[in-house]
Amino acid sequence: MDQSYVKIVNEWDIVAARQLGRNVAKELGFGIVDQARITTAISELARNIYLYAGQGMISIDRVQEHGRKGILIKASDEGPGILDIRKAMEDGYSTSGGLGAGLPGVKRLMDSFDIDSVPGKGTLISATKWLR
Repeated sequence: MDQSYVKIVNEWDIVAARQLGRNVAKELGFGIVDQARITTAISELARNIYLYAGQGMISIDRVQEHGRKGILIKASDEGPGILDIRKAMEDGYSTSGGLGAGLPGVKRLMDSFDIDSVPGKGTLISATKWLR
């Protein structure tokens, strides 16, 4: 497993995380459409860290399982956490006045999605996309 990460502390880090994700996806052999899905998911996750937690980390791993290759994105922070995960996963829900495509959008763009959040402690989101 080969890992890279970007610390998210300002808006430029969101761009850096997207670029890293695109590069890794390209190296793994993902097509243009899946590269766009992956970079959009990274963008949403990194933006959430920046907006809600202030800072955190996006890590990007190359993964292999049952003979297939994929990319694993992890977004972690030590921010306020998500009080109501079910509500946060509803389409159209937004606490920032945004479009609310955020977490449900990430879940749709990726093949697997897992969220663990503890109010007052932070959030860890893992999302994987497999190469077809």
